[in-house]
Amino acid sequence: MSTLGTLSVIFDLDGTLVDSEPNYYEAGRQTLAEYGVPDFSWTEHERYVGISTRETIADWRERYGLRAGVEELLAVKNRRYLELARASTRVYPQMRAFVELLAGEGVPMAVASGSSPEAIEAILSSTGLDAHLRTVVSADEVARGKPAPDVFLEAARRLGAAPGDCVVLEDATPGAAAAHAAGMRCIAIPYVAAQADAAEFATAGLLLRGGQREFTARAAHAWLTRSAGPA
Repeated sequence: MSTLGTLSVIFDLDGTLVDSEPNYYEAGRQTLAEYGVPDFSWTEHERYVGISTRETIADWRERYGLRAGVEELLAVKNRRYLELARASTRVYPQMRAFVELLAGEGVPMAVASGSSPEAIEAILSSTGLDAHLRTVVSADEVARGKPAPDVFLEAARRLGAAPGDCVVLEDATPGAAAAHAAGMRCIAIPYVAAQADAAEFATAGLLLRGGQREFTARAAHAWLTRSAGPA
């Protein structure tokens, strides 16, 4: 057993472990442009932060009147994203330090993401995070994406952990809501600063309003140590 007792840690990927939103935005912008929707803005992209790629595309079809099917659009966007992700994805330095700190103490860890399995694998392998994060759940593998709790509950199942013994790290409101619905504590690190006051983040055990600027591995570890008892 780790030094944190029965505690397990589940990480969201995009915007939490890695700064992948610029790549997702660019992949989305290119895809929409290809299908006749120019000038997709970063502000428009922000509404989809934390929502699975499949659900994002389903919304696009309705919002922009796209005639192409979800599967076709998904394939195009994922292909463009994978090209960008493999070329350059930045891990937040303090997040890498946190993963390494937990790994050194034998804390069970998982990744639960709205991205496709291929995208998750590409990022984890290209950044070297796969050395420590081997348990991975994509929203494609469960019935419902965030804010439903399915991805987090499946991650806990694969870790052999009780939901009440799991702490989730999340940057987006759907993920914070999913963690709460799963009965898990949450460290919230808002990617979109304007969302720090959202009701979903109010359920977090630890809310870092300043986002990644405010996150440090040591402070997060200290909070885990204090919260290692039952939920």
